[in-house]
Amino acid sequence: MALNIPVFKIRALTAILFVIVMLCGLLLNGYSFTLLLIIIHFGCWFEFIKLLKKISPANWSLYAFTGIAYITLPVVLLLMMGLVFTFDDGQFIHQIQLYNFILPCGIIFSIWINDTMAYLVGSFLGKTPFSKISPKKTWEGTAGGAILCIGIITLAGWLSTYFNWQTWLGISAACAVLGTIGDLIESKLKRMAGVKDSGSIMPGHGGFLDRFDSLLVATPFVWLVLFFLNK
Repeated sequence: MALNIPVFKIRALTAILFVIVMLCGLLLNGYSFTLLLIIIHFGCWFEFIKLLKKISPANWSLYAFTGIAYITLPVVLLLMMGLVFTFDDGQFIHQIQLYNFILPCGIIFSIWINDTMAYLVGSFLGKTPFSKISPKKTWEGTAGGAILCIGIITLAGWLSTYFNWQTWLGISAACAVLGTIGDLIESKLKRMAGVKDSGSIMPGHGGFLDRFDSLLVATPFVWLVLFFLNK
């Protein structure tokens, strides 16, 4: 798959703006992080409902059940990974001022590295189709993205001394593997709905679901990695 220069330039410009917005939300404080996740949550829900209306116009029970599992649960888990909760007088108290950005950034950076490296490696070296669901994906790109994601995040996590390297290995592996699966799930939904993109908020990148499909599926599995490796 040859690299399409005009498309790459559009994707690069919008990606830079996207990264700036994301970093502001992730790095400023707990309030910006919470606001960012609220926007992501409702943006994904809006596009998800549009897709399901095209697939199954009247099945509202399906919308509610699937959307809670697919969108709301991952967003809540990600919120809990970043914000500090304490137990006082029989009640959980949310201390938003004690926000810790390391874990949310680690997850999101893992997704970004995996997606970006898979695109670049696939563009230059990709020859073998990965799945009929997403014809542009190649085995070479998928493997290259996963290897680079796991290597970079595990090394960076180990150098940060926040968690041990085994935990960062588990986090990055979950993001690489489940992130790719999340992308395929959303591609399948779009194919069933007969649309190219879930939305048009980002030229060259699509909508909210197009940008966060990997994050939504990977996050619950990252939570499981943390649960079992850090008991």
